[in-house]
Amino acid sequence: MTNPPDIFRALADSTRLRVLALLRTMELSVGELAQVLGQSQPRVSRHVKILCDAGLAERRKEGSWVFVALGDRERVQPVFAALDAWTGGQGDHWAVADSARLAAVRADRAAAAAEWFEANAGQWDAIRSLHVADSEVESAMARVLGEAQVRQLIDIGTGTGRMLELFGPRAARALGIDRSSEMLRLARVKLGERGLDHAELRQADLYALPLGDRAADLAIVHHVLHFAQQPGAAIAEAARVLEAGGRLLIVDFAPHEREELRTRNNHARLGFSDEQMLGWFEASELAPVQIETLEGGELTVKLWLARKQISRGIEDDDTRLEARAA
Repeated sequence: MTNPPDIFRALADSTRLRVLALLRTMELSVGELAQVLGQSQPRVSRHVKILCDAGLAERRKEGSWVFVALGDRERVQPVFAALDAWTGGQGDHWAVADSARLAAVRADRAAAAAEWFEANAGQWDAIRSLHVADSEVESAMARVLGEAQVRQLIDIGTGTGRMLELFGPRAARALGIDRSSEMLRLARVKLGERGLDHAELRQADLYALPLGDRAADLAIVHHVLHFAQQPGAAIAEAARVLEAGGRLLIVDFAPHEREELRTRNNHARLGFSDEQMLGWFEASELAPVQIETLEGGELTVKLWLARKQISRGIEDDDTRLEARAA
């Protein structure tokens, strides 16, 4: 655990205060921080290391890039509360300059995203043309999930962050994971444009989610499972991070015979039957809640909603705690 003196030493530098202010706005790569601060990457890296050692920031490697984000909320919030109280919430001349340069970083990200979409739009549109409109799928998802507020959402295989856009606003915390660093950069642009600053993005594998046991109350796997070589293992990992009563929503295709999707688009599975999905749910202690079928194209889209059951061990522990309290 970091000692208070370490935190104060980390704050005793104007550049590190500028870094924290920037990270308060959005996650940034070390290169982007160097661009905004007008300093060399090695120098910025040293400042970032000091902040990370104090627990005020954390580094996340994504491909050849290293992104920097704020540290644990419980540690960072008191620091910002104190800084806001001392400054009256008013920034200095550095804050004004940094904000202008940060706008340039956002513009660079948006330009890169637009270029990628233009290069790949044909492939995406070809798949979309085979099933009902995305708007209809998203409406069905919203209907199935209802209006309940969410404590911790995890979007598994977030891609461009569309599910975080849709359901992130109702969540106190939202985390999107993806193996592709390129996809995560696209998601950062979209989430930044929507002002979803509380949504985190991490590069991770769907078989090893960066959350502890029973940490989330909603997990979404949207058009991702057909890329998985081991769908059952992916579902089991999603179930692991769900608390008792937590929900898992899977959206994917019903069984089909479009073999070109396997060869051209790297689909490992050509859809899933209800029997397959229910079998994986049972093996992962998930109780099926609802199944929706959306027809209207060559590919049928399915929604499977399940809820994490209370395991026998947890139930026994709770009973013993209640007995002690009595």
